[in-house]
Amino acid sequence: MAKIFIYDEYTNRFMIQNLQESDPMPYAYGNTLRVREFRGSSRSNVLWTTVRAMEAWNATRRSYGSGIPVGYAFKRIWEGGHGLQSQHYAGVSFDVGQRLSSSQRRQIYNVAINTGAWGYVEPLSQTPTWVHMDRRYIGGACGGTAGFPTLRRGSRNTYVLVLQDALNALGYSTKTLDGIFGNNTYNALVAFQRDNRLSADGIAGCNTWKKIANEVVGIGQTPTVIDA
Repeated sequence: MAKIFIYDEYTNRFMIQNLQESDPMPYAYGNTLRVREFRGSSRSNVLWTTVRAMEAWNATRRSYGSGIPVGYAFKRIWEGGHGLQSQHYAGVSFDVGQRLSSSQRRQIYNVAINTGAWGYVEPLSQTPTWVHMDRRYIGGACGGTAGFPTLRRGSRNTYVLVLQDALNALGYSTKTLDGIFGNNTYNALVAFQRDNRLSADGIAGCNTWKKIANEVVGIGQTPTVIDA
């Protein structure tokens, strides 16, 4: 059983579903993407994604017209396995086609590009044995579209879930894991910033994200992680 947060950018709200591993992911059409496929190697009891990521998956799957095996999708930031500010931690990224031929992967790549539904599809020259596609949805705090966005009180999205998750793992309690940047998340972030000689403004900007990511990625599940 997995508790799944689904962020809807259209309404700026979260929905929560509790699903079995064999159930389809919320908003994924038919049985083209099951919970266990989205989970991949993550051992977390809590997962998250967005409506638009599922819509991008649907558009790609329909256009491709055949099964797309998912190698890696969701990971929590303390589990690591990806870059310091990977979109996998935000629940909007898919690495697919590892068991397919190069011609099949190229077809998936072309379909993903042509849908126009993804925020980023990595060039095949950088992914020789898989196709990477993600539905990043806010510009990065350090400029461009890569990485995590600037977050502050009032922010609400899966990047806030990543921030809360990281702070909790590092021992700065946000009291909850809900994707909503409220007072408890603000206080936890300010405490982290003060302890790390950052500007204690309660805003997760470029330097704060860099420090948090360097500290938390891949450290494993600590006693202060919220996983329910």
